[in-house]
Amino acid sequence: MRGLQGLEDSNPSVRLRAALAVGTDPDPRFIGKLIERCAVEPEFHVRDMLTWALTRHPASMTVPELLGELRSERAQARSQALHTLSKIGDRQVWPAITRALLTDADDEVARSAWRAAVVLVPEGEEPELAGVLATQLGRGERATRLSLSRALIALGEVITPALRDAMADPDPGVRAHALATERLLRDPDAGFEYAIEEAKRVVALGPTRREG
Repeated sequence: MRGLQGLEDSNPSVRLRAALAVGTDPDPRFIGKLIERCAVEPEFHVRDMLTWALTRHPASMTVPELLGELRSERAQARSQALHTLSKIGDRQVWPAITRALLTDADDEVARSAWRAAVVLVPEGEEPELAGVLATQLGRGERATRLSLSRALIALGEVITPALRDAMADPDPGVRAHALATERLLRDPDAGFEYAIEEAKRVVALGPTRREG
């Protein structure tokens, strides 16, 4: 019980050690508190330890509680629940990774949903997922765009039709992001910044003529 109290200590080092202790000696009575703390914990490293502690408990007990968090009005609760579900890796939760989460207005929630989706997507449903993810091209700042590109690339060649469609989008930011993502798919060593800058130059030059 001291561990549970430690999760709310004002010192992040104490909270980190408390989460480590709870994960080292799992107890189903701690699950609710761990999930509750995930929704409000301000420190990234502590949140990551909370997730690890949850993965140390039986999925049959943690997953239902985490699925409930996906409906929370608190963005961090949704984001951290998605992150934890991706770490647990139970593909039966796939139906809970909804289009609403994949297009969530909060960037952190959306990014967590993208990462969870590429881990949990059932075989054969990758093209449909790629289509939904492609609707988010051009969104947000660099970190958000990089997260989306990585998620798309993790799906492999099935993303090509969705990227091609996005390259014809009237928004130059969408076109550039799609071009950069395709470049990274073909050449993973190109680097995101280089791919984005090259894509911007291509977009600025206007459409190229295609043979046939």
